[in-house]
Amino acid sequence: MSSSTNPYRVNVRDLVHRPGEMREKQLTFAVPEQLGAGIAVVAAGTELELDLRLEGLHDGILVTGSVRTTAAGECVRCLDPVTLAVEVEFQEVFAYSQDDAYDFLVHDDHVDCEPVVRDAVVLSLPFQPVCRDDCPGLDPETGERLADSGPREPREVLDPRWAALEGLVRETDEN
Repeated sequence: MSSSTNPYRVNVRDLVHRPGEMREKQLTFAVPEQLGAGIAVVAAGTELELDLRLEGLHDGILVTGSVRTTAAGECVRCLDPVTLAVEVEFQEVFAYSQDDAYDFLVHDDHVDCEPVVRDAVVLSLPFQPVCRDDCPGLDPETGERLADSGPREPREVLDPRWAALEGLVRETDEN
């Protein structure tokens, strides 16, 4: 993504080398690229709200933020579509100069919040989303949704390894 069209890029010119200065900024934009690669993802084009607090430090800019968006996926038990509200917070220092202590830098009086936001959002997504906590899932034999079928009697499942012995029981009963 080019730096001119990067919606995560924030101008901090008024805070650079001014310790103690602070300002807040709110951004709302459509996510340019999908966030996540699992069962639940924030799809490209989904609206993302980003509230930032930018503070000037001696070593860089402290960025504290909260992200709100919506993730979509499917329930791992019944395969129904699931929509999940995502709310996550982050805090990171963007340094003025390259240093082993900091992972991110201020470039051309801008901070690029994309990697920080991406990490925070992706790590908050559930690994195995469910439509509801007590979702019964699918019937292993028929594939029907158990929530739709209502109460049913449990079936006696015989282990196929004991099938030969079942024949002996029938012979004994007949004699």
